[in-house]
Amino acid sequence: SEHARRQWRKKERDNMRLLGKAIEKDGSGYIAITPQGDEDMWHVYNLVSVGDRVRAVTYRNVKKIGPTGSVSSTKVKIMLTVEVTSIDFDTKSSQIRLSGRNVEENKYVKNGAYHTLELALNRKLTITKKIWDAMHLERLEMATNPAASADLAAIVLQEGLAHICLITSYTTLIRQKITVSVPRKRAESQSRHSKALDKFYDAIYEGVDRHIDFKVVKCVLVAGPGFYKDECIRRMMLLAAKRGNKILTANKSKFLPRQASSGYIQSLREVLADPSCSELIKSTQAFDEVKALEQFYTMMNKNSDKAFYGFDDVRQANEAKAIKVLLVTDTLFRSQDIATRKRYVQLVENSRENGAKVKVFSSLHVSGQQLDQLTGVAAILRFPLVLEEENLDTKGEETKEEKKIVEKTDEKKKRKKKRKKKKRKIEEKENDDEIDFDGCFLGDL
Repeated sequence: SEHARRQWRKKERDNMRLLGKAIEKDGSGYIAITPQGDEDMWHVYNLVSVGDRVRAVTYRNVKKIGPTGSVSSTKVKIMLTVEVTSIDFDTKSSQIRLSGRNVEENKYVKNGAYHTLELALNRKLTITKKIWDAMHLERLEMATNPAASADLAAIVLQEGLAHICLITSYTTLIRQKITVSVPRKRAESQSRHSKALDKFYDAIYEGVDRHIDFKVVKCVLVAGPGFYKDECIRRMMLLAAKRGNKILTANKSKFLPRQASSGYIQSLREVLADPSCSELIKSTQAFDEVKALEQFYTMMNKNSDKAFYGFDDVRQANEAKAIKVLLVTDTLFRSQDIATRKRYVQLVENSRENGAKVKVFSSLHVSGQQLDQLTGVAAILRFPLVLEEENLDTKGEETKEEKKIVEKTDEKKKRKKKRKKKKRKIEEKENDDEIDFDGCFLGDL
């Protein structure tokens, strides 16, 4: 119903509620939160790590044996605290499943028994950590910031394929994927071709009406190759007028056609990088990320000594206080290896102390996925930097290799000399035996 749709959209816009927070000086402590939207679930996924304790409401099937021996199963609502061993996040449904051992015994679940918590919207949960580092606290601040909202939507399409997306500050939510088989345009099958296209654009119209709230969304980017983007807007407006959808017709100016290479979600980066969109989308983090990544690639082409990627190179650049902008993906902060996470947290903190701007890319944005392919960490430098130490290390390694080769050659020579010496001794011994046995006893005969 329309009322249910409005309620769902309202929940989507609301920010995460912080119900309680107690963090000690040593970094240990807990937070109590209530996620109220899909983006909040993404923040929760980034906050929870293996080894944390999570307390939340869950349901468990309890079997009861009756007086006659019959077994009945009932679902019981319980509050459970588990020590997390694995985390699973479904990006399409925005559902989180946490598996782990129960650490607080109750009458339904024994202490140490395994259980899976399914975290849900508008349901309180408590996260307890041994150490809340700077990136955790920054993420929490992001999640509870009331300024964040899904104020940008996009339709990326080509013939027979379309994606309807909501671009929030930290995630790109694919609300609907539309696929319709469109036969080739031929004289004998022209009606089939046009009917398939009608079905395709009708599905896009229905998806836009269902998923885009024009009270929040500032603009809708309609992107695709050729004439598809303009045809899509034209068809949607015709359908809106035909069906009396005044909301859609009143917001016609919010639909902006833009060129894209395909209808796949990866083409969204091209659209966001378009300078003509900058004034409309500059308030979103997605735009900031794309712009920073474009600057990095431009610098790589112009002056590679001012653009580094990979942990070791970026760390050395930071030690030289050369970093102007640090680019890092949130994937690195979800590492189950505590030492790896600490390295990157330390790098971010040190870079900020040295005056660098730090941009944490969301791996749910296309730009974040691209940075992940580039080791997940990169830096734009203030001045050119040549890592001479690396060259010296390489030379040192070559010298060691050369020494090993020389040593092996010497050993071979020594072994060869020993074999020759041994052979000479054997030959000398044989010669002595021949001299001793001179055959003089034969003359006596």
